[in-house]
Amino acid sequence: MRPVLAAWLALSLLAGTGAEEMCGGPPAAPAHSIPAPQLSPEERLSPHMPESLRCDACHAIAFQIEEQLRRAEGKVGRKALSEPDYVEVLERSCSQGWESYGVQELDGEKRLAGPGLPRQEPMSVMVLGGPWPGRLSKMCHGYVGERGEEQIYEAHRRGPAALRELLCHGEKGACAGGKAGGPAPPKAMQNEL
Repeated sequence: MRPVLAAWLALSLLAGTGAEEMCGGPPAAPAHSIPAPQLSPEERLSPHMPESLRCDACHAIAFQIEEQLRRAEGKVGRKALSEPDYVEVLERSCSQGWESYGVQELDGEKRLAGPGLPRQEPMSVMVLGGPWPGRLSKMCHGYVGERGEEQIYEAHRRGPAALRELLCHGEKGACAGGKAGGPAPPKAMQNEL
């Protein structure tokens, strides 16, 4: 019986008829096409973060600063860091690679995606690298320069919400008012005489 089975198997393989043809092949997987986000010239070429993505970028920066400072404090037993230590951590936070951030299109809207950011779609294409890491680093250094290391560290010590408020939601923050992430406040009517 074994020689007959071996002969049938050999002939089936040579002839190209096997179990697939006899029983049918596996069902075809449905094809899905997920296009990459179409970036505008500003999104592709500008050295600055596009206005529409600045709020997301600010939240990513606040998340990374918070994570780096939390790790550094963990190494010293959760005590407050000295000024030279937190200045070094902030510099390291802004100078990191930022390679895990990119842009995805969600419901027709381009959004920055990566660690610490909400609304990441598993079934979408994310464009990583390119101009995004440099833009995030530049924004981070700008925040540290504008707000100052001491003010940023004090906000961190009050908690993640305080740091996000300081960097992103204040009067001039990237998420303030009608900027990227909320409706514009109504304009005040002017008296016309």
